[in-house]
Amino acid sequence: MTAGTTSVVVRLKLSLLRNGLRQSAGRRAAYVFSAVLALLFAAAQLLGFVALRGHAHADAVAVLATAVLALGWTVMPLFFPGGDETLDPTRLVMLPLRPRPLVRALLAASLVGIGPLFSLLVLAGCAVSVAHSAAAWLVAVVAVALALLVCVALARTVATANIRLLTSRRGRDLAVLSGLVVAIGAQVVNFGVQRLGSSGLGQLQPVGDVLRWVPPASAIGAVDSVSTGSYGVAAAQLVLSAAAPAVLLAVWGRSLTRLMTTPDASTLQAAEPAGRDRSRTGLARLLPGGRTGTVMERSLRYVWRDPKTKAAWVTSLAIGLIVPVFNALQGTGSIYFACFAAGMLGIQMYNQFGQDTSAFWLVATTISSPRDAYVELRGRALALLVITLPYATLVTTLTTALLGDWPKLPEVLGLSFALLGAMLATGAWTSARFPYSIPQEGHKNVVPGQAGLAWISIFGGMVSAALLCAPVIALTIWLNVSEGGDGWSWALLPAGGLYGAGVTLLGLHLAAPRTATRLPEILLAVSKT
Repeated sequence: MTAGTTSVVVRLKLSLLRNGLRQSAGRRAAYVFSAVLALLFAAAQLLGFVALRGHAHADAVAVLATAVLALGWTVMPLFFPGGDETLDPTRLVMLPLRPRPLVRALLAASLVGIGPLFSLLVLAGCAVSVAHSAAAWLVAVVAVALALLVCVALARTVATANIRLLTSRRGRDLAVLSGLVVAIGAQVVNFGVQRLGSSGLGQLQPVGDVLRWVPPASAIGAVDSVSTGSYGVAAAQLVLSAAAPAVLLAVWGRSLTRLMTTPDASTLQAAEPAGRDRSRTGLARLLPGGRTGTVMERSLRYVWRDPKTKAAWVTSLAIGLIVPVFNALQGTGSIYFACFAAGMLGIQMYNQFGQDTSAFWLVATTISSPRDAYVELRGRALALLVITLPYATLVTTLTTALLGDWPKLPEVLGLSFALLGAMLATGAWTSARFPYSIPQEGHKNVVPGQAGLAWISIFGGMVSAALLCAPVIALTIWLNVSEGGDGWSWALLPAGGLYGAGVTLLGLHLAAPRTATRLPEILLAVSKT
């Protein structure tokens, strides 16, 4: 029965792959290109580990590489649940299958594909780099198999435990945020490579000594232990590596049983108590009354609930922190890099109506005069300031602390506030003049045919904002080069704050009449698909 179930599920996996490639020539070309690229990269990793044989810290590199590979298998199902149709066991709920045979069948199906082959090549390279005896080569074969089994079981366990989440709106949020995770990970890797380039691989040894006892890295650690003659340590590491998939399969089986026997909450009737108080609750009660508070609350809910808006905000928050802080940690940064946070967050003011999409008609029906448009824009700007002001202050203070240049803190804060005000002003104007639609599905942030509008809106606005900040920048330069000017650098904080507030109000007043007269054009632009 088990063998029959396993063969059927494996053939199902192959059929899904084959039928997917038959859909279009473009899809076949993309699959072949990505497969060749992945395998070439894996082959390069394999050759790199072979070249690492005999290095004093080859064991630390191999163990760490195995741990990172396992981490990738653990995290990727959360961001790409649609990459493998067999990751969703709810498709098999109506079939008369028992959990234990199904677990074995799905595990076998998981070993089919480019991902397992890529991992097999990398793990083989890790084992080759630390195997230096006949016994070690024999253990390496078992270690590679155990490590691959742990990686696949991790992916299956995490995917099954979170499948309800992955198929919900929050799951789509995770998919949208996957690009951010890759971007942040690339920055972290870049930072680590630079540190290793200056300090050598010896810095990895303490981490490797810990990870060699954590499955599946413990399997590669066992190969190294056999090579050095520590057979007792190697046996313990292999036991850990063998126990890990057993535990994971048990947890996976329980999750699978619960998933296939528990009703989906989305199909149940959500009873809402009659007469529920729909007035503001929580932090919303702190917002001002009238239209301004309503607009602020709506904008903040967009940030929390809309996947595209959330992705844009999280990306800006992360990059606005990474650039100044990482440069400060590397000793190559400047305190003025802290203004990058204000610039990244100020971009969120651009294309304010695009996030409404076709629902902008509801907003348009409430605007009958430039005054209404001004209050609408002001509410959106205030919602943005609720997040950006404290965050820009935090990043600037943190960067100053890392560099130890506290006398410069007031002037950098003043510059940040002035830049933020200028971007709010230009963002309000470009939102009315160059609106564009944001697709709700997929990873694109601009619909076809409107890319030019997006470029004009964002980059034109950024250049205009920099020009608007010219007086504050000139004042900063003058105080830094003039004799005795350092004593007055503190004045840049209130000056920059007042200048930013004034520029923002001026920008809102100039954008309001244009918004009120271009409502049909804005609705048409943001409704395109």
